[in-house]
Amino acid sequence: MTHQHEPLGDTTALADTLKRLAATIDARAGDDPDKSWTAKLLAGGPALTAKKLGEEGVEAALAVAAGSDAQVTAEAADVIYHLLVAMRARGVPLDKLAAELTKREGQSGVAEKAARKP
Repeated sequence: MTHQHEPLGDTTALADTLKRLAATIDARAGDDPDKSWTAKLLAGGPALTAKKLGEEGVEAALAVAAGSDAQVTAEAADVIYHLLVAMRARGVPLDKLAAELTKREGQSGVAEKAARKP
């Protein structure tokens, strides 16, 4: 299977979707864990959200390696959702994520990784 390196494309729809998703996660944080998956994850704390994020990350990696485009898309959505829930469980707001990504703009990934070494 050959894949081209196509551009990621416009981010407008994704930004709007992420804004709504974050609001939904915040709204469901105090819901009944028996009626809301988000509330159930958050009730389990960072350990449960980390476990689910790890599982979804593996599923996404497997889809990228050998799945269909639809599988990659579905698993990527799962990873993003579970990442946001895990961040909420840890109390890390999205503006900190945005600041970190902004800090890394224009920097080679190789250079950024080397800068993290003690």
